Amino acid sequence: MNKIVVLTITSLLLCISAQAQYAYFGNRGTISFDKVVYTRAQTREMMKKFDDMSTNGMGGGRHFWGGDINTMPDSRTERMTMHFDEYGSLLVPEINDEENKDSRNQPRISGGRAGRGGGSMGAVTMRGGGGAMAMRSARTRGGSSKVLYQNLKSNTAEVQVELDDKYILKDSLTEVTWRFTDEYRNIAGFECRRVNGATADSLYLVAFYTDQIPVSAGPALSHGLPGMILGLAIPEMHIQYWATKVDYHNDTVPTDWRDKKSKAMTLDDFSNSIGRFFQRGDDSGSAKKRILEQIIY
Repeated sequence: MNKIVVLTITSLLLCISAQAQYAYFGNRGTISFDKVVYTRAQTREMMKKFDDMSTNGMGGGRHFWGGDINTMPDSRTERMTMHFDEYGSLLVPEINDEENKDSRNQPRISGGRAGRGGGSMGAVTMRGGGGAMAMRSARTRGGSSKVLYQNLKSNTAEVQVELDDKYILKDSLTEVTWRFTDEYRNIAGFECRRVNGATADSLYLVAFYTDQIPVSAGPALSHGLPGMILGLAIPEMHIQYWATKVDYHNDTVPTDWRDKKSKAMTLDDFSNSIGRFFQRGDDSGSAKKRILEQIIY
């Protein structure tokens, strides 16, 4: 009898040990993200640029259209959902999102280039005005209409946006050069490692990824790391993405997100069509860069 008890206990211990060694790392599911836009910092930077171009000035960047920047909310949060599988991801705004939610208590990543410097990270900088301001977030079913899809197998991206018309813009995924650090942070229950990145256009990124989700994807078409990006910051644009919840399931990324009335075109064609609103004396390359940043981040 004692031998039977001992054998039973040993079998249970072996089963527990085997389960610990082969932990489940799911590659299909959904991730809830908070997109935090630091509107006050964004507006202050925008108005400073206008002040520099204006002979009259507008009070050193403090006032905007007769109001005081210091009275506006520090930030706003948009809730988003990212579907993912082993071949790609789809980032969509949540339906019935609470718009302009105050997010003063959201975490901020410190550090500027190469981890140095201070200041906040967070929102879309409306550089040059004109077309950038026209990049409004049209509302459908209570949420923003912007949808971002990345195909990791073909290394391509599609972004659905709305100006006066709806467009689906297609291009290759932007290459990012990543540098790993020894900093770690727990995000949504996952241990994540910090990496600092830069695009070919010198846009600086800070990302936190986990190898417990073996899919090389992330919000705002971020990719190229050995795992899922659960935290992303774009300091220059005052934007941050933070994962709040991860759910595993067996469903693949939805394929019915495209609006049938959308006009499909490449990013180059889109830039040539509306780039004149963005240039403001800049060359076409700068206009394309601003368009790319506005529609993705």
